[in-house]
Amino acid sequence: MSESLPQRNQLSGPSRRLRAEDCIVADKKSLHQAQIGAGVGNFIEWYDIGVYGYLAVLMTQVFTEGMDQSWGLLVTLLGFAVSFVVRPIGGMVLGPLGDRIGRRKVMLFTIMLMAAATTLIGLLPSASQVGLWVIIPLYLLKMLQGFSTGGEYSGAATYIAEFSPDKRRAFMTSLLNVGSQLGFAAGAGVVALTTIIAENNFGPDAMLNGGWRVPFLLALPLGIIAVSLRSRLPESPAFEAAAEAPVKHDPDSIFIRHSLPRVVKLYWPHILVGMALIAADGTSSYTLTSYMPTYLETQVGVHASHTAIAAVVILAIQAAMIPMFALLADKVGRKKVYMIATIGNLALLLPAFAVMQAGTLPALYLALFMVSVPSSAFLALTACVMSELFPTASRYTGVGITHNLAISIFGGTTPLVSQALVQTTGDWYAPALYVMAFSLIALIALVKMRETAGRPLLGSFPVVATHEEAVALAGNQDDDPKIDTNTFPLAGAK
Repeated sequence: MSESLPQRNQLSGPSRRLRAEDCIVADKKSLHQAQIGAGVGNFIEWYDIGVYGYLAVLMTQVFTEGMDQSWGLLVTLLGFAVSFVVRPIGGMVLGPLGDRIGRRKVMLFTIMLMAAATTLIGLLPSASQVGLWVIIPLYLLKMLQGFSTGGEYSGAATYIAEFSPDKRRAFMTSLLNVGSQLGFAAGAGVVALTTIIAENNFGPDAMLNGGWRVPFLLALPLGIIAVSLRSRLPESPAFEAAAEAPVKHDPDSIFIRHSLPRVVKLYWPHILVGMALIAADGTSSYTLTSYMPTYLETQVGVHASHTAIAAVVILAIQAAMIPMFALLADKVGRKKVYMIATIGNLALLLPAFAVMQAGTLPALYLALFMVSVPSSAFLALTACVMSELFPTASRYTGVGITHNLAISIFGGTTPLVSQALVQTTGDWYAPALYVMAFSLIALIALVKMRETAGRPLLGSFPVVATHEEAVALAGNQDDDPKIDTNTFPLAGAK
């Protein structure tokens, strides 16, 4: 995200002045409806990640029986990684589709596909029943999840960002990741509760003998609820306004819906900065949520039920920290909060992994909390900053490719790469160093990042909380450095 847009991406010729009636006044009821409808998809996505992460060791026995245990664990974690291989494809297909037919239609499709794939995992036979070939349908279902997720988060982030008042965009969009963390906590909690009930009532092998299916099958009722909520969502007002802007004379205009290759050509500096930030965000977040269960069980010797319960507590705390960091970002700017996140990882991760080695419950909670603080700062900004990188006409496409490429290459592979590093080097601190390297890259990328706090989204009219705010904004536009009428679709406005 460079300091200014290239001139070729702006309107040719002077624009008229901004009027109060041009501004979009955020409707509180529609905004809350949008947040709930969009957030439920992220909840289900991370519910599945939580379930898969906390059942990884057990699922190694279910799906790789007969294979060496260490290699079986890698095969199971590869199932987590393959879903991320497909995510960019989902972003490439569903992002442009969302820019063409609308955000809500694509989001309805992604939630149905995601819930169906998760439910079907719970119906798969075990390796003891049909052999190791069962890994193939497991991977295929994980790939379907990845494809749907490729359009899910980018669509939800775009959708909520376009509904949110400019001055509160970080806070409003951060609630998506609050839902994500609560979804992961729910997944971990369901695993813990199912394990306790199954083992107490049916013996120590109850989870291995079928209890593991229960958390996956719960995705079906969750999916039905999500589809019901999303079917009632209105379309984004910014998308509707952008679709009416008849600016066709400049082929590079920010008001034209560009193809994926054109988006890459026009906005590649923005994509690179975004990928650097998401790589740091993803490695930090997926270390905490998806690799820690495996690490704590295999390297520290903590029982699975303890790690699951600890995850519920820590993620609940993290869900409270995320909106606090987002409020700070709306007040002091995105770059300062990103500084907290990157420097926090560089300062806290090695001490956290050292504390972890004690193997006690107090050490477990302290170490996870230390890892969660910088991760919360990253997650507070993911949705808003990714949406602020690209203009409305091509936002879903831009966010989809940027977020999904970075998450797939760096975030989703974190459990697999971290475990491989531990097994090949014998260094228990290797996962921490891996995350720290990406935080250092993100810190460098911040130099090229344009501060976007309080600014209208590119290619959209300002979004305000009240009509009075719209009148004041229009009246003071000449003195407001955050107002650039060249980035508003004024040529299409009546």
